[in-house]
Amino acid sequence: MATQTKSSPVTESIDAATERVVELNDKAVANGKKAGAAILDTYEKAVVSFTESYEKAAGTTKVEWVVSAAAAQADFTRDVAKAYTSAARDLVS
Repeated sequence: MATQTKSSPVTESIDAATERVVELNDKAVANGKKAGAAILDTYEKAVVSFTESYEKAAGTTKVEWVVSAAAAQADFTRDVAKAYTSAARDLVS
């Protein structure tokens, strides 16, 4: 003999609230991922812009060792920023 369980209004209300919380949580996670990706994109663009300006400023000195040192430092900074943002994107996605 199979038994049937009747759901009470309280149980239905709890189930409905749980579903709404799950939906809101999913939306919050998705929005957080979007915001994180946008922040990382902005950070990466800012680093690239800064390093380009740094290299241009060093280039105006017309001193070869300053230009070379600035270029090396700018390349290193871009590489570190690229590695950082890549690792962070892996965590965000």
